[in-house]
Amino acid sequence: MGAVAFRLHTPELADLHKRLNRLNNSGAEFTDLDLITYGGFNQKLEPFFDSIGYVADEHAKYQIHVWAQRHFYHDATARFKIDVFFDKLEMSHTIDFRNRLEMDSPTIPLAELLLEKMQIVQINEKDIKDTIILLLGHDIADDDRDHINAAYITSLLAGDWGLWYTTTNNLDKVRLFSSRYEQLSEKEKATAASRIDALKKRIDDFPKSAKWKMRARIGTKRKWYRDVEDRYVAE
Repeated sequence: MGAVAFRLHTPELADLHKRLNRLNNSGAEFTDLDLITYGGFNQKLEPFFDSIGYVADEHAKYQIHVWAQRHFYHDATARFKIDVFFDKLEMSHTIDFRNRLEMDSPTIPLAELLLEKMQIVQINEKDIKDTIILLLGHDIADDDRDHINAAYITSLLAGDWGLWYTTTNNLDKVRLFSSRYEQLSEKEKATAASRIDALKKRIDDFPKSAKWKMRARIGTKRKWYRDVEDRYVAE
């Protein structure tokens, strides 16, 4: 998951990714690794990471409810961190990975790579840049074979108005930002825009569930997302 997965899936765009200045405050390109696995492997992880020199974050371990659904490890310097999620990504919205992790390797499927960024209510430019790279490297289709699976995304959003609202708004932001980046050629800007437009049309055209329609009537008058303020907070 995360930025490293985007790089693994689009190695041919690594130079462009770097030219987009995807750096954090420390000036490093990557400072952590996000992983996800099934909950059944929970007990096997700590011995494995210990064997390769990564220690468990003791602060998280003392919070049992958090440790049960997410593990935190770091190297001897405590500068490089590994977060391991189980079954679901629960941030601004929930993305359920059960029965989906086998669809791609070594990363999560491209549809979920897109959704893990698009579900962020307070999306930042690093997330937008990662998404642009993903869209430039992969076309929209109805399968997970090196494509962004529109059929899966549209069916998921059709049952969850909150995720739909955040995702579609963020796709608009990605389209806008991609048109402004001088590092992108006109062809690259057009490719990103056309793929976003294609995906949004699929999302708009897909029939929405009764649950989606009921929630849509309320709209943003009621909070539609989860606050994510601390990496140890979990519900």
